[in-house]
This record gives sequence, C-alpha cells and structure tokens, in this order.
Amino acid sequence: MNARTEPDLLLSTAQTLAHLSNTQLDALEEETIFILREVAASFERPTLLFSGGKDSLVLLKCAEKAFGAGRIPYPLLMIDTGHNFPEVTAFRDQRAKELGAELIVRNVEDSMRRGTVRLAHPGESRNVHQSVTLLEAIEEFRFDALIGGARRDEEKARAKERIFSHRDSFGQWQPKDQRPELWTLFNTRLAPGEHFRVFPISNWTELDVWQYIEREHIALPSIYYTHKREVVERRGLLVPVTELTPPRDGEQVEVRDVRFRTVGDITCTCPVDSLAADAGDVVVETLAADVSERGATRMDDKTSEASMEKRKKDGYF
Repeated sequence: MNARTEPDLLLSTAQTLAHLSNTQLDALEEETIFILREVAASFERPTLLFSGGKDSLVLLKCAEKAFGAGRIPYPLLMIDTGHNFPEVTAFRDQRAKELGAELIVRNVEDSMRRGTVRLAHPGESRNVHQSVTLLEAIEEFRFDALIGGARRDEEKARAKERIFSHRDSFGQWQPKDQRPELWTLFNTRLAPGEHFRVFPISNWTELDVWQYIEREHIALPSIYYTHKREVVERRGLLVPVTELTPPRDGEQVEVRDVRFRTVGDITCTCPVDSLAADAGDVVVETLAADVSERGATRMDDKTSEASMEKRKKDGYF
C-alpha cells in the first residue's frame, strides 16, 4: 500500500506547486470540452455517468464550461449499489441540485428484487452486478451514449479502450473490434440497440485530475482528504471497518489517518495512509505515488490480472 506522506513533504506543498507546471491542463480541458460537445451533437439520448467521485466532478466542471452553468444538455445517471459511502451520495445529490441538473438514480437492489441480479451469498459485493442495472437503465431510457470518467492510466483494460468505445446490442465491449480514432475524427455510427461509452478524460492522469481540481477549486466529498478511520490490513490493502466490511478473526483494528484516492462500493474500495488535507497536498502525494490508484485501493481488481477486462466485456463501465 502507499506509504504515509512525511509531514515535512507536505510542508513544502506551496513551493512544489509554485514550480509545477500545469500548462497541459489547458490542452486536456480543451479536448474534453470538444468531446462533450461532440456527444451532444452526435447522439439523440446521451447521459453523463455521475457518481459524485472526483473524475465525474471534473467532467461536470468541463461540461459547465462547454455549455454554461445550468445548461448541461443531458441528464446525470448514477447506478447505486446501495453500499456506497454516504458522504459521496449526499454530495452527489447536493451537486446535482446546485446545477439544476436532472439526476437519474437506478439501484442494484431493484434488480435484485426483479431477479435479474442474484448474489451468490448475502455478503457478496454488488459492485460487479452494476453492469446488469446499467444495461437495464440503458434499455429503459434508450440511451445511445454514456459519458464516463474512466482514464487510461487507471488500469490495463482501460488503457485499451477508445475515447468513443462501441458497445454491441448486448452492451458488450469487444477489445479486438474497435474503431480507429484518427486525430479528432470519431465514427459514431450505431446499429439499432447499440450504444457508445464515451470517455472524455481518457488522456488525463491522476496527477492531471488533482492539478485541475486544485486550479479550478472543485469541491469534493470530504473522504477524499485526510480523516481518521478504523481500518484493518488485508491482502496489502487498508480495509475500512464498517458493518459491510467487519474485521475478520485475528485482524487488528487500527485508527489511522487516511484518505480515499477513488470512491466506489464500500465492499471493495480501500483508503490509503495520508495526511493530505487539500488538493495541493494530494498533488504532492500523487507525485510520490508508485502504485496506480486502482491498484492501491480496489479489492475487486485483485481477483485476477484480467478481472477488469472481463467485467468490461460484460457491460461494466
């Protein structure tokens, strides 16, 4: 897991940021705005996947710049497992209300009641089952493009994906059958029942995201910054102690200063040791990180080398 950032390193945050160029952010922002506008022009029923997490909040900021405050031309969509961090879902609702944006929430629990999702056992993580609920939402609203905040630097399977990622009529991704993307020319042709997943911040890195958050003063859920939390060490990760993730026999519960690098289902998302209290501090920590954000925080990506690719082929984000 990531080592704790030394206090003297955080004390030098101001000096570090003063010498750290962020000129690349202008080009990345321009590309993202172009893609967001391209989606609005090319599709009839697009939606923006909005979890309340940092990447979707960066997307939302770019959408505000692309279309103007209160004028985002597509609804926000959230697939809720029912096991999300309450700080994040509360922030999600607050931000959507501030923007006057339509927020559509569909729940994995509803799919469970319909029988389209069946857990192997009550304690199984619902994270992977979001694919089913997402595909049901696509069918319900006939979405033809879903804008997401995935980035290529997160994970190997995501690095294979195009910005405009074609999905077949079953919602599946075929990594060997993708359309070429030359310069800013995108093939958005669809057959009946097909759709696209569009990733406007594919070319951003975790560092870019945090520099942009710091530059644009983007508010985030509080758990992205340092706070005290009960955790246990498990499989090289810090697992938060909750009703859904209780300690196992023989595990030692500790109270540590942590933050979340990414947020998702409580059952598979872990914090890292951190004293970073604001976006500037996180930029400094990110410069020193030697493990990818998903590699450092996601238990669901530890099951096998190809776990993310398999889930994406089945319709995952």
